[in-house]
Amino acid sequence: MSENTAQAIWLTQEAYDRLQEELEYLSGPGRADITGKIAAARDEGDLKENGGYHAAREEQGKQEARIRQLADMLRRAQVGQAPENADEVAPGTKVTIAFDGDESDTDTFLLGSRELLGLDEAVDETNVYSPQSPLGAAILGKRKGDAVSYQAPNGKPINVTVVKVEPFRG
Repeated sequence: MSENTAQAIWLTQEAYDRLQEELEYLSGPGRADITGKIAAARDEGDLKENGGYHAAREEQGKQEARIRQLADMLRRAQVGQAPENADEVAPGTKVTIAFDGDESDTDTFLLGSRELLGLDEAVDETNVYSPQSPLGAAILGKRKGDAVSYQAPNGKPINVTVVKVEPFRG
């Protein structure tokens, strides 16, 4: 699996369209709205003690950060559907791994992103791991039966075996 693919963000067409709409709103009407709030608060006078002005500026900062985040995600996006037949771990697959030393200790998760796949957390209890996470990067491109090792945040190596790979059916 190439480094470019690992840096790409896998999106369904629906998620891509939803994020594109959000970016267009925030970049256009959303930006105009926040600019209006700042101007109105500025007209109230002394900026040092103007809570409305400071709140609007903070909101503007958060909005600009979201615009940058969305633009980056859409720039790196790979649009597609979850694989129909999954024999290799890829974004959009549901994966079960077993931790070495205790084969009964398994974890099943979706490789992708809850936000980007449009999953409602209240409806879907599936754990989701990013392909860029240490575990996600280690198993990307692996097949059933492949053993891999990755480094935990505490620096210790964790060994796992891919037990099952299947297409995600949201």
